[in-house]
Amino acid sequence: MTFATFMAPCCPALGSDLVDAMQNRPNAPTPIDPFVVRLLKRTVLVLLGPFYFLIIAFVPLLCAGRKGFRGWYWRLVKRSCSRLLWLLSIRADMTAADRAALASDTGSIIVINHRSHLDGFALMHVVPDAKWFTFAAKSEFWKSKLLRTGFDGAGLVPIERASGSVAMETLTAAVHAMPPRRSVVLFPEGTRTKTQSLGEFKAGAVLVARQTGRTITPIVIHDSNRLLPRGAHVPASGTIHIEVLDPFICDLDAPVDADVARLRNSMMAAFDAP
Repeated sequence: MTFATFMAPCCPALGSDLVDAMQNRPNAPTPIDPFVVRLLKRTVLVLLGPFYFLIIAFVPLLCAGRKGFRGWYWRLVKRSCSRLLWLLSIRADMTAADRAALASDTGSIIVINHRSHLDGFALMHVVPDAKWFTFAAKSEFWKSKLLRTGFDGAGLVPIERASGSVAMETLTAAVHAMPPRRSVVLFPEGTRTKTQSLGEFKAGAVLVARQTGRTITPIVIHDSNRLLPRGAHVPASGTIHIEVLDPFICDLDAPVDADVARLRNSMMAAFDAP
């Protein structure tokens, strides 16, 4: 047993990099920082990360009633995601043209593929401040006062997943009430996929777009599963690439399934491109 293998279960945030560095895994992604820098950053994350998380969690309990809270709390959460990726030595890249497209994006629903727990953090990091978005989350989270206050402060949308019809009504009503520059982010695959390409799409995003008159802005995330695949608990260092596709306009004269297939095909072509 090597020292690196011993360290991995004892201190996973540090041991993962030790294993990759010392065993030279052939399929490991290319790190963006030297080994010593990664080690120092993850030490800081282990020591200070819990305190930073508590600050983010408890700020809504103290400040949720203040004027303009949602705006500055949203930016605080975005900056927190950026700092987390930096401490993990993970870079999220998006072209200047795609950033500009998102900054001016209005009246849309955002859909992204989902392969890793890093997807949401990476998206929060790259989206410009001019573009507001929010996520949908299962309503069970709102049973906790701490989570409820934070989620409401960040503008998250509670979804009753036990009933598909109720979930659609809630989501549609929330999108109707959103200002044009705010978009809800939906994962059309429903969960993190295990396949090499994209999984099958659910119809929710298309149905909401049809009922609210919004367009769909497809975003394709590349390589996040190489850094933190399904079943893994410690991310590797590397780069996540994020690509914004042309707006998708639903065809109200076509069946819903046809729109879903057309949306999936356009995102799959971008995802599978060399």
